[in-house]
Amino acid sequence: MRDLVISSKSLPTELEVLVAKTLAYLDSAISAATARGYQSDWADFEAFAESHTLRALPAEPGTVACYLAERAGTLKAATLSRRLSAIASHHKKAGYIESPTYSLLVRETFKGIRRQHGTAQEQKRALLSPEIRRIIKCCPDSLTGLRDKALVLISYAAATRRSETAALQVEDVKEVPEGLVLTIRKSKTDQLGASRKVGIPFGEDPATCPVKTILIYKDAAGIREGSLFRGIDQKQRVSPSGLHPDSVGYILKRCAARANMQVEEIAGHSLRSGFVTEASRANVPEYLIRRQSGHKPGSRVFDRYIRLGEMFTRNAAAGLGL
Repeated sequence: MRDLVISSKSLPTELEVLVAKTLAYLDSAISAATARGYQSDWADFEAFAESHTLRALPAEPGTVACYLAERAGTLKAATLSRRLSAIASHHKKAGYIESPTYSLLVRETFKGIRRQHGTAQEQKRALLSPEIRRIIKCCPDSLTGLRDKALVLISYAAATRRSETAALQVEDVKEVPEGLVLTIRKSKTDQLGASRKVGIPFGEDPATCPVKTILIYKDAAGIREGSLFRGIDQKQRVSPSGLHPDSVGYILKRCAARANMQVEEIAGHSLRSGFVTEASRANVPEYLIRRQSGHKPGSRVFDRYIRLGEMFTRNAAAGLGL
């Protein structure tokens, strides 16, 4: 990648510094999670090419098409689409601007796979308010249980992604007379660092009030600065480090298991999707839902959640007089 910035091998010190800075910005072009996913995807494609004595870099369009055909029986269309993105990214980083994934052969092969195998993704269950209350009720009377309550309620009320919940800092939570104002500093769909402010009003029930729960948790855990949500061991000792985004999903699954729910149907995204679905059922205007969740206008994912929320509240079959 260095040679793509400046081809010369011998540079003055000031230019070396600029090259290093440029490379650092290039590394920040995609999130760390995406980079890890791309690396895994590329390794799989590289292994395929090697097993068939084909060249992976630069790859021929036929090689990529055959790779798709072989993986089509075991991988979903969405996963194959990400594999194509990883292959294209790897070629670009190596200096091959024309990626084989752009060829007509590859695009038509992928189109055929989607037509034959379908593109529907397995949807995880959206957790709604009655289920949230059930989860909160089953949390243990301990510091870990208090942390779990705060994490679930804030994630649900703020409609945050796992990464956004894990990234919350104490200074991102500001008390106001109406409740809390959260500063969400990172977004999956906005890698440029733009933040958004989210209001969390007081809840009707003290047992499930996100505002009171988060304040009680902070005080009990003795957290005054740094990461808001942290690991807590069996002796109820609080870790100095914040949670990894994946831990948010694990914690939610553990909470759901306590409430005797089907854990396989639940993922970290179940809180965010549940917020949109529940708010839609309550006839909250879509622009207000998006303001809280951060979804962009025209988001297909957002529209799917809205349709789930309106499935029975705005159902044409209800007017049939049956």
